[in-house]
Amino acid sequence: MTHPYPSSPLCVYIKQHTQEGVIILIDKPLHWTSFDVVNKLKKKYAIKKIGHAGTLDPLAKGLLIICTGKKTKQISQYQDLLKTYVGTMVIGKTTPSIDLETDFNSQKNYRHITTKQIHHVFKKFFGYIPQIPPQYSAVKIKGKRAYQKIRQGESVELKPKIVFIKSMTITHIHLPAIRFKVVCGKGFYIRSLVQDIGKQLGVGAYLAALQRTQIGEFTLEKAYSIKI
Repeated sequence: MTHPYPSSPLCVYIKQHTQEGVIILIDKPLHWTSFDVVNKLKKKYAIKKIGHAGTLDPLAKGLLIICTGKKTKQISQYQDLLKTYVGTMVIGKTTPSIDLETDFNSQKNYRHITTKQIHHVFKKFFGYIPQIPPQYSAVKIKGKRAYQKIRQGESVELKPKIVFIKSMTITHIHLPAIRFKVVCGKGFYIRSLVQDIGKQLGVGAYLAALQRTQIGEFTLEKAYSIKI
């Protein structure tokens, strides 16, 4: 396998392995979609076959694995790897998208919530759990993305699926903000996790910031930056 941690510049790395393809680690910028990254690389380096392994929301940043050429056959194996995220959730307010893509639609007093309550709720989310994907997500419903249907005023009903959460750690609490670290499996939605925690606390919550720092053994520190 072509090593995904090259010391050479990205343009040189891609050109050196045009025939067999490459695995590229990219630090996805805030507000970019995963497809923006793919399209940017495809056009800039004239790559014919390219894809990404694991979508990141526009308001999330961090590690994205890109595969080109023959390496695109390995995309599914990278999607199956455990992923590590660090994020900040804010309790007491909610938005339809569960992040800051949409405006606030509810607000509740959170000042009665204690640190003990927060730790108790976090401990509930471990192992294999049912999770309903966010309505503002890329889940396909009859060939159309859920977020597309929502933005067009259509109703969306998503079914729960079983996802895996290996570990979740609270790294800092300064209410209404809670910083956390999550290690989870394929198909896991951090926004849904935040929404479920907010419901358990009885005051609602939204995701204020999110960064993916690791996929399997691949780390963000070794990723290429990409500019507009």
